[in-house]
Amino acid sequence: MKLNALVLCREPHSLRVLGPALEQMGIEADVCVSVSEALELLALKHYAALLVDFDLPSAEHVVRMARFRPMQRRPVAFVMIGAHTDIGSAFRSGANFIFYKPLILGQVFRSFRAAQGFMKPDRRRSSRHASDALIYFRCGEGLPTPALMLDLSERGLAVQAAEPLYGGRIPFRFTLPGTPHLIEGIADVIWADENGRAGILFKELTSASRKRLQTWLLKRTEESAVAGVPSRSRKASISQLMH
Repeated sequence: MKLNALVLCREPHSLRVLGPALEQMGIEADVCVSVSEALELLALKHYAALLVDFDLPSAEHVVRMARFRPMQRRPVAFVMIGAHTDIGSAFRSGANFIFYKPLILGQVFRSFRAAQGFMKPDRRRSSRHASDALIYFRCGEGLPTPALMLDLSERGLAVQAAEPLYGGRIPFRFTLPGTPHLIEGIADVIWADENGRAGILFKELTSASRKRLQTWLLKRTEESAVAGVPSRSRKASISQLMH
């Protein structure tokens, strides 16, 4: 199934950048220029991605509405902001990724690539396992920040933290549940909400950590199979608007 995106934007430059990036990723786009139209489309149709110019009046309502969709049908939210826009308000509204205006094609494309796995129709194609272990992140120079691990796969994990974990690259470490083995490396926060839930994508793992994780996941999958329990596993195109 081909990916699709809802784009709320009026700026010609932003549309000129978004068009090639979406096309290169094979994402079909419905583009609208009003908040009311975007809300209507979001209510009627499922989108893998949502791209919103946050500087449009009431644009935050579109991002907030997307957060109320069921998790498996919730679009990845990309928010475009200007120099004077409060980035905190964008994340509190439900943004997973931030684009700074004027948009740069390379920045947009890298973010699309990072979020690609979360935009697929079956977001749980990798075997995933529930867990109640603690994971610790090093954010800045402060003390390690603990979070509850909700879901774990070879590619990343979902967590519940006491405070929002905003996007960025952070060191992490955790002990594999039921083992003394430490897993550590560097990860990207690729989506987050104001309630402290976040999706973490592994970027760098030590070779020992990767081997231990793969062995643990394989064992859990085999145990689940033996037990008979499955693993948790009005529109315009951009080109039309530009002419």
